[in-house]
Amino acid sequence: MGGELLPPGEAGPDDVVLAWEGAEVVAVRLPQLGESLDHILTVLERREGRPLAGLDRKAKQEIVRTLEARGAFAVRHGVETVAGALGVSRFTIYNYLNREKGR
Repeated sequence: MGGELLPPGEAGPDDVVLAWEGAEVVAVRLPQLGESLDHILTVLERREGRPLAGLDRKAKQEIVRTLEARGAFAVRHGVETVAGALGVSRFTIYNYLNREKGR
């Protein structure tokens, strides 16, 4: 997800403080959802070993399935962001999503 570890004393109101045996040991600062999507796309691109736009249709559909399972399309502009990374239109992303719902 691209979170950041902090000393518990530096935790902000949106950070998650983890405790071990009653003592606060670390705080986790999670990125904003939009940043998380960019991070996930980078990880997927690294996993594929090439730009996502260069993948074939079947591989792009699998990427969309993976992102749907991770809630990527609940993020504002998620469809547009993914479409840009895959080198397809928003319409294509919606087609991939609708295809999955039809199964």
